[in-house]
Amino acid sequence: CGLGPAADSASAFQMERKVHTKINRKEIIQAKLRKSCSCTTQRLKNTVLDFFPVLRWLPKYSYKEYIWGDIMSGLVIGIILVPQAIAYSLLAGLKPIYSLYTSFFANIIYFLMGTSRHVSVGIFSLISLMVGQVVDRELLLAGSPWKRNDSNITAFNLTFCYAIGIHSLPTGALPSLVQYHLFFIFLLFFQILMGIFRLGFVSVYLSESMLDGFATGASLTILTAQVKYLIGIKIPRSQGLGMLVMTWFNIFRNIAQANLCDVITSTICIVVLVAAKEVGDRYKHKLKFPLPTELVIIVVATLVSHYGKLNEVYGTSVSGAIPTGFIPPQVPSFNLMFRVAVDAVPLAIVSFAFTVSLSEMFAKKYAYTIRANQEMFAIAFCNIIPSFFHSFATSAALAKTLVKTSTGCETQVSSVVSAMVVLLVLLFLAPLFYSLQKCVLACIIIVSLRGALRKFKDVPQRYYLNKVDTVVWCVTMLSSALISTEVGLLVGVAVSMLSIIGRTQRPHTSLLSQIPSTVFYENDQEYENLSPVPKVKIFRFEAPLYYANKDFFVKSLYKMTGLDPTLEAARRKKQDKREKEHLQKENQATNVNGFSQADTTLHLVPKQLDFQTIIIDCSSFSFLDIPGVNTLKEILKDYGALNITILLACCTPSVIDSLKRGGYFEKDDRNMHEMLFHSIHSAVQFARDRKPLADNSTV
Repeated sequence: CGLGPAADSASAFQMERKVHTKINRKEIIQAKLRKSCSCTTQRLKNTVLDFFPVLRWLPKYSYKEYIWGDIMSGLVIGIILVPQAIAYSLLAGLKPIYSLYTSFFANIIYFLMGTSRHVSVGIFSLISLMVGQVVDRELLLAGSPWKRNDSNITAFNLTFCYAIGIHSLPTGALPSLVQYHLFFIFLLFFQILMGIFRLGFVSVYLSESMLDGFATGASLTILTAQVKYLIGIKIPRSQGLGMLVMTWFNIFRNIAQANLCDVITSTICIVVLVAAKEVGDRYKHKLKFPLPTELVIIVVATLVSHYGKLNEVYGTSVSGAIPTGFIPPQVPSFNLMFRVAVDAVPLAIVSFAFTVSLSEMFAKKYAYTIRANQEMFAIAFCNIIPSFFHSFATSAALAKTLVKTSTGCETQVSSVVSAMVVLLVLLFLAPLFYSLQKCVLACIIIVSLRGALRKFKDVPQRYYLNKVDTVVWCVTMLSSALISTEVGLLVGVAVSMLSIIGRTQRPHTSLLSQIPSTVFYENDQEYENLSPVPKVKIFRFEAPLYYANKDFFVKSLYKMTGLDPTLEAARRKKQDKREKEHLQKENQATNVNGFSQADTTLHLVPKQLDFQTIIIDCSSFSFLDIPGVNTLKEILKDYGALNITILLACCTPSVIDSLKRGGYFEKDDRNMHEMLFHSIHSAVQFARDRKPLADNSTV
């Protein structure tokens, strides 16, 4: 079957479709199952190499070329990780030692299983916040008599005091609290299931605007949660919907209790950290590695707090005892699976989405490829295996990844170096941070949010570039901040999907005119000096035609052409009826004035239409569903009743197949070459060369 012929017979040709052999899907599925279930030595080897990519690239590792860059970046990231791990423990509601465990295991496992050369995986503020919210909620549901505040260790330590063998505290819900948290992390096997079923593609549905808005909204929540540490007040951590508003209400209600020592310390730390960050950003091209400001702040603050006895004299809240070494592994309980399963799903999706987006960004920058499904496996095992060792959820982090690449990172060997730095702290240096004030950790967290909070500055530019994306960003940000992070994620995904539907439901439509002396046609509302095609209307619909926009398609076509065929048919029917009645009266009356019947009828004939053909530009039709095909068939019928021809131009093969299956053409597609054209110009030429209809269309 060919598309419409060109006007000039000398150059006429038809575009013939290739005949494709029908695919037997049953045989393909059987072949894939046989291949998947076969067990050969080579297949086993490839499976192991795919699951542990390090076995492919490590034997080819160029020590002379890569080693120094990896060591330097690994040391820098390790130095940054230590203060961040201690600080983010506040967000997760845990003691600092568990953040260090998380950082250590995540770096080792991603080194073995990750496909990105540059991503830094470990603790992430947003993930820590989501973990902390679940721990707090389960603590309250368990009926714990303690409230989470700064006067005692309470929920920060109760969750894990049973695991580390502190039995002097009151008994009751402590064992179950340990299991709540441990199994919450263990439920991240959801990511493994996503990897097994090859669901890595889901990341494409999480738009950049949605992720940015989600991160910004969560950053506001994180900042709010740290204010009480900045000023040293004792308020319970709010839970559920509207946490941000309730927290600020409690802050202002208790602000008179602010600890002056914490306020002064926080002010000094924030000023120093922000100044150092600004200097680092301004002169980063001259610095070989970033300034370890966080580490310096922690060391100095710890020394001042210890020798100045700030906790004893001024009552400032400190980190407390941080044990050395590793706690024996513990198997999570399966009894609480359904209790926290819902919480594991958004955490797994967010963790995977941020990891894959960062991996793809840096893979594109440095010209290599990653495997999304393997990244899903990698981040899943970074979460599941460490959960037996009292770690919490992990994800890739943009800030550390940028530092990693800027300090010479070439491969994930740098992650091993970072893990060794964390291990050194775990085994020997952890007790030295006993006197570190929590307000210092809060300052580090808040300053680390600079990048996310700066997104507010980009809103005008974002609005200028795309208004719909700006709406997605704002709605996601507000719902994440004012409602909850989980609801914010759900709302963000829903709004992103609705924005796609909205764009295709009411797309841009236009009439096209010819660019003089060319075979091209463009929107006559957007360009000057175009030449309208006589007797032809060329209609462009810039979206696929499907059930959600078929009515808009029809209304737009009627409006653009200035003719509603159904109304016109009804009007003509009514006019014919009036003519018949008039003729009957004429036949009964005496022709007094000498006018003949023909003369009388002539006055009733309406004016001529200014077009005989409508060409629909189908170049934007990525697909047609059944309602879309039926809509085209109805238009063909309705306009055909008025002797107006409908021609389709620039259809893709899939659209042509949909038209065939939908019965748009005559039997055996005999008339397809007169209805379908490979270009707008060939359709125009065909319309021009057609002989005018004897019964011309009228209005």
